Amino acid sequence: MSDIPLDITHDQYAVRLKKLQDLRAAGFDPFRASCEQTHFSADAMKLHVEGQDNAVAVKVAGRLVVIRDMGKSQFVKILDQQGQIQLYLKKDVVGEDAYMAFKKLDLGDIIGAEGTLFKTKTGEITVRVERYTLVTKALRPLPGNWHGLADPEQIYRQRYLDLIVNPESRARLMLRSRIVASVRRTLAERQFLEVETPVLESVAGGAAARPFVTHHNALGVDFFLRIALELRLKRLLVGGYDRVFEIGRIFRNEGVSRKHNPEFTMLEVYQAYSDFRGMMVLIRAIIQAICRDVLGKDELAHAASGQVINFAGEWREARYFDLIDEAVGSKLSALRDTPGYRDAALAAAAKLGLAVHAGWETFEIVNEIFSKKIEPTLIQPTFVTHLPKQLCPLAKLNLQDSGLIDVFELCIGGMEIAPAYSEQNDPFVQREMFAAQAGEDQQKMDTDFLLALEHGMPPAGGMGVGIDRVCILLTGAESIRDVILFPSLRPSDAK
Repeated sequence: MSDIPLDITHDQYAVRLKKLQDLRAAGFDPFRASCEQTHFSADAMKLHVEGQDNAVAVKVAGRLVVIRDMGKSQFVKILDQQGQIQLYLKKDVVGEDAYMAFKKLDLGDIIGAEGTLFKTKTGEITVRVERYTLVTKALRPLPGNWHGLADPEQIYRQRYLDLIVNPESRARLMLRSRIVASVRRTLAERQFLEVETPVLESVAGGAAARPFVTHHNALGVDFFLRIALELRLKRLLVGGYDRVFEIGRIFRNEGVSRKHNPEFTMLEVYQAYSDFRGMMVLIRAIIQAICRDVLGKDELAHAASGQVINFAGEWREARYFDLIDEAVGSKLSALRDTPGYRDAALAAAAKLGLAVHAGWETFEIVNEIFSKKIEPTLIQPTFVTHLPKQLCPLAKLNLQDSGLIDVFELCIGGMEIAPAYSEQNDPFVQREMFAAQAGEDQQKMDTDFLLALEHGMPPAGGMGVGIDRVCILLTGAESIRDVILFPSLRPSDAK
């Protein structure tokens, strides 16, 4: 094997390479193309009938994670998608040659095994192996001799090792998949159509965020990685898709924090002939279905606050400015249309110990109060409604107060989970709102979307749900990196 490096310094790696050479010299392929697997581990164990050992035959496959050598027999455990299952190999059953070959296997090797189910004296359902095959030889040892992987840097960079050796990470990230599947089921039951929209956009619209820029060589133009799904999906409302959603990757060229990753997953959903209150009903149904079908409970301990979050029943609703007034201890909202509003907002922020930038608009100062002093206290599910219109140019203005918009921000566990709007469908108002947001940079204005609105978009409710934040909340993760399989990281060789 001339391709094997000669300057091997890692002892275990060298030993495993020698075993690989020996296998190939004996005419055995240590990297098989396939392996028959009739059952995953948990499914196989469910087939065992009490008092009927060796009545059910199974074929299982997985990675060796525990080896106990008993001399003439071996108890081992393999790990597959569903978890671990124990195997029992006996020399006089598999044959002496096969048994001696098995004893040369290492933790991390992947095998297939065929046999019957029985229960050991300790009550563990086990496969009595009749035949086995090494299907993949692992050249690198598992970290920490199967005592876990604790280095955060290695956990995120080598997630595959984290999934093998850290049961908590494995369970949490598998739970994420079940959460997303539950979301899809709930929407499908309500006749929503799932669609896919472009990742590359000529206009970075639908949110106020800094985009990533890439260049399309064939077309000779720059494109943006999308910062939202909204404007494409609302075009579909114009086209007659009355209930539509997408679960897609969003890219924002911004900072990294416990709750932020530059690449994240967003659910956006739009329902014609509904409004932001219809979205309240929908998001409550989505999360309550996850609690019922995935978690199996409607209460969840929130470690940071010490509270138990109750997802059952109706959820609290509170107006944005009522919460602001409560936080600042005065009727700041009563000054909204007066010359003294900005000074009062600055004074309120200073009183609360918040630093604000001199160039901030008044609504930004007030929203800083909400973000830093109110949102972290909203542990129980709370719909915060009727926000200032400047915070979202894509929502309907409130009929009773044109300075407010018909929206909610759902806050749970001290963070925003889902904003929702009564969608703006008046093309003239939408153009004015876009112009105010874009300022002098009119390239930010999606004129094709405005053209679509002029063809007529039905009234609609729309909502964005941060899937990663839902997973943080429902799995008890400490950081967004813990619920993303491969979070964004600086290259390991970068300085």
